Amino acid sequence: MRLQRPALMLAALWWGGITALSFLAVPTLFATLGNPAVAGPVAAKLFSLQCQAGLVIGLVLLILVRQGGPSPMARTALALVCVAMALAVLQEYGVAQKIVSARASGGDLRLWHGAGSALVLGQWLCSGALLWRLSGPRPAGGDQPA
Repeated sequence: MRLQRPALMLAALWWGGITALSFLAVPTLFATLGNPAVAGPVAAKLFSLQCQAGLVIGLVLLILVRQGGPSPMARTALALVCVAMALAVLQEYGVAQKIVSARASGGDLRLWHGAGSALVLGQWLCSGALLWRLSGPRPAGGDQPA
């Protein structure tokens, strides 16, 4: 129980942050500001902050899950965290830069926005699956977070 609750809270924060940003904050930002040239850079900054937060949360989750001991459930949780973190790194240090370049040079902005959206969706799915797994029933006598 000692490790389960912090891991569960962090997974909820990660999934909830992506959910709130992707499905509430950014659409509201574009609807309210109306001008994509104004809303876009603000949304980009918010997504950047979310990626950085996801990487920090992911690192802490890796530590917590590893401390819970080896089990098939822990291996699955570790894989979900690692995939979500890899997607965040790719989004932040690969695709986000391509979006900025495409906006400045008239490149294929639609392609890079689509790729970025797919990466965010992947993070959302991984963190959601992790949250689902961590909130499920615990093995008898298990103190394992995953």
